[in-house]
Amino acid sequence: MIRKATIKDIKAIHGLLQEYGEKGELLARPLSQLYDHVRDFWVWLKDDKVRACCALQFCWEDLAEIRSLAVHPDHTGKNIGTTLMEHALSEAGSFDIKEVFTLTYQPGFFKRFGFAQIDRSDLPLKIWSDCIICVKFPDCDETAMMKKLS
Repeated sequence: MIRKATIKDIKAIHGLLQEYGEKGELLARPLSQLYDHVRDFWVWLKDDKVRACCALQFCWEDLAEIRSLAVHPDHTGKNIGTTLMEHALSEAGSFDIKEVFTLTYQPGFFKRFGFAQIDRSDLPLKIWSDCIICVKFPDCDETAMMKKLS
């Protein structure tokens, strides 16, 4: 089942992101930041437990970011990430967002959805507020990608 996240889901989302963060496959988010952005998240539940998540964060009137896309290792390969991505992109379209970007370690996944690699310097300055607090700043090794929505 896929639904929008609630406050009660945040600790499970945090744990999932931490798991991938420890592997270096995703940038984990502080718990306080997840509470601040609970409304950005979609979650996939199995047996009433959060097993996958994806966030759509609005950056500007016509720009949003896909972030924190993670599927528990026991559930990968079942198109759950694809379904979460479709929900997030549909939501972006419903808000008349023109472009969606991501910073990722999995560019092949995003390429399947029409994202194209871009130079990070092409992103608006507004997004750098999150980057400045990242442990990898200024030596970011994620791939920046952008998708134009019709």
